[in-house]
Amino acid sequence: MSRPVDAVWLNVSPALQLFDRPLLRLLSQQYQIARWEYQQDLDEANSLTLAIALLHDYLQSCPEPVHLLGHGTGGLLALLYTRYYPERVRSLTLLSVGAHPAVDWQAHYYALAKFLHCSRAMILGQMVQNLFGQQPFSKVKSLMQILEEDLLNSLSPHSLFKRCMIPPGGVDVPLMVCGGLEDVIIDPHHFQSWHHYFKPSDRLWLCPHGRYFFHQQHPELTASQVLDFWQPMQANLQDDALLMTLA
Repeated sequence: MSRPVDAVWLNVSPALQLFDRPLLRLLSQQYQIARWEYQQDLDEANSLTLAIALLHDYLQSCPEPVHLLGHGTGGLLALLYTRYYPERVRSLTLLSVGAHPAVDWQAHYYALAKFLHCSRAMILGQMVQNLFGQQPFSKVKSLMQILEEDLLNSLSPHSLFKRCMIPPGGVDVPLMVCGGLEDVIIDPHHFQSWHHYFKPSDRLWLCPHGRYFFHQQHPELTASQVLDFWQPMQANLQDDALLMTLA
């Protein structure tokens, strides 16, 4: 019999999956991690509401609440889902999600595209530098392709014509927010603003030298922080299970 799922990682961009793998590989050494993926068709309208409904269908099949986590727009989806269905979520871990949770790299891209009269390629090149720092030319080209694919095929609340705003606020379940100290998309001030919405048990961790994809740059350090956040809750769950067995 397979182990029940402990945690679910949300991914809403096929192009960005490769940045998640190092962290998930480390977390899966200790926990049963499921990856829930949403792929946006070009002919479909972007709908966070539809994604929430599909995610709820899946999580209802899990026998117990799960640790929910995601990066960027995946984290935004996790946050919105937890606000609707806190009873299905054991804890929430958000990576590169600021206190104004809709702010992501695409929001910055469309802001640049609106005010700069230059090609998509030039803006994507600038975004590569913002997201990853200085890179060799050959790597810049491949990263630009990944970002362009993300623009085309990811679930995003933003477009050239409209940038979405999601109200700030916390959740009823244990919450951990992680970010990069050198992130130029969501700077430390916007992460610190989470403290206005935190419960006493909630946590904020900023990765030294981390950028927007800090979990790909520093997977071991990120994994240790997430595991430390989960450990007390898992210990309580095991104690409860033991008490039920003895009753």
